[in-house]
Amino acid sequence: MLAVSLGVAWLLLAPLSLWLLVKGTNRERAGAVVTLALLECATFTMDSALHPSTPFRPAVAHALPAAPRACEAGFPVPRSARAGKDLVLTWAAGPRECGTAEAAVRTQGRKVLVWLREDPRLDARRPAHAPGHKHVFTLPVRVEDGEATLTVPFHVKPGYIPVDGRTGRRIPAPASTSR
Repeated sequence: MLAVSLGVAWLLLAPLSLWLLVKGTNRERAGAVVTLALLECATFTMDSALHPSTPFRPAVAHALPAAPRACEAGFPVPRSARAGKDLVLTWAAGPRECGTAEAAVRTQGRKVLVWLREDPRLDARRPAHAPGHKHVFTLPVRVEDGEATLTVPFHVKPGYIPVDGRTGRRIPAPASTSR
């Protein structure tokens, strides 16, 4: 209601004040200047009352836990593979390594072809499905000292060679560490 009153005051008093500035006496001119100045001050006051300079804040601020950093989807390249009762694959861990990885394993002749995939949407509790692969595993990844390790429950027979399925290159055995 106050804004409407101010608008009506502008509509009535502004033209009258301008007319008095042009045709009025010195007292009328001074009154017109004061009237226009008061209208301007009222307008500025009304604007600051409607739009405060300090933003409103909630009465209670709840502390939220930091969002977990999402891992980056990708296709890790195995650095080494240890064959035996289980197939243990290692690769260089990135700064945002996923907690799970999908491993597809297939034998072809005397080769064990391995495909790895990391994706934040993978769930270790849900079995993965890949057409054309009998053995597809979604497993947890263990990261230690910048190296990611995945243990695939796939028995590799003696004489079989682990091979990266995407590149066709042989995955070397891990270097023995002598102390």
